[in-house]
Amino acid sequence: MRSDLLFSPPARAILVAGSCALVIGLMKLAAPILTPILLAVFITIIATPALRWLRRHGVPKWGALALIVFVLLDLGSLFALITTGALEGFRESLPSYQERFLLLSDQFGRWAESVGIGGSREAVPDLMDPNKVVGVVRLLLSNAGDLLATGLMVLLIVIFMLLEAPALPAKLSVAFHLTEAGDARLKKLLGSINHYMLIKTAMSLVTGACAWLLLHLLEIDFAVLWGVLAFFLNFVPVVGGIVMMIPPVLLALVQTDLQTTALVLGGYLAIHVVIGDVLEPRIMGKGLGISALTILIALLFWGWLFGTTGMFLAVPLTTALVIALDASPHTRPIAILLGPGAPEAGPSMKGPAPG
Repeated sequence: MRSDLLFSPPARAILVAGSCALVIGLMKLAAPILTPILLAVFITIIATPALRWLRRHGVPKWGALALIVFVLLDLGSLFALITTGALEGFRESLPSYQERFLLLSDQFGRWAESVGIGGSREAVPDLMDPNKVVGVVRLLLSNAGDLLATGLMVLLIVIFMLLEAPALPAKLSVAFHLTEAGDARLKKLLGSINHYMLIKTAMSLVTGACAWLLLHLLEIDFAVLWGVLAFFLNFVPVVGGIVMMIPPVLLALVQTDLQTTALVLGGYLAIHVVIGDVLEPRIMGKGLGISALTILIALLFWGWLFGTTGMFLAVPLTTALVIALDASPHTRPIAILLGPGAPEAGPSMKGPAPG
């Protein structure tokens, strides 16, 4: 007698739900270990095509690997120097902005009270307290050493993953006895994630460069810092495009006038529409087969599970989950629900063939 017949469908559903909850709980506990590994996995997926291209053009394995590691280390060091230097300068300049910031918040509170929102003069300064900004900047600067150590650990994991990358598909095929369909799903997963990460990285670079150029032309302070922020936040779906414009818009309001602030806001909206809503979807093609609601829920879930790293990797992680769910007929309905739309009806859904 088959063991699964001993359990009713509700009992099996409870067992599956309990198992999923246990796995998620263990992943939450292991998040400090899994987070750098996940970052390394996706960096490796991006770097692997470059490694293969170098090998095809006659570069020895160790030479190609050394070149890729040098580029990654150089880029990481450049980002670290730019970010820490800009944050330090921003922290030192905050007292000069504080007086005008408090004046503007008081004016805004008076206006809010005049339109019937009572207690706004006391509430607005508490909501927009410059001391909170100072605390966040100090926290980022104090954690710079930990971030550097994490970055070096990720780089070390990437090196070993790149060494194993050429033989990994064959190992997976033998270890898990992958059929031809399973091998096709694995290639689809790696291809989809690589396609997404490469395009997203390129579009994030363009977004950061455009944000820097806009702020530089309008003479907004620390344009490089806000450009770096725009680059990273562009990886965060749904909310990243909104969050990236808040600091430079507030700084423009404090540093300049309403006209310049409106130009900063309009410029960021134009960047978001042109790159995020027009250019990126057109280059991305049909996307990764995930609905907009799924992306929003995935952002909340992966952000809760893995913190900031989970928010950055929400889309590729969800893509991997959907492809894994689609591999089994028992979980395929969940994959369909997470998809962007109703799938085409298969032969069994179209009714019997005409006689």
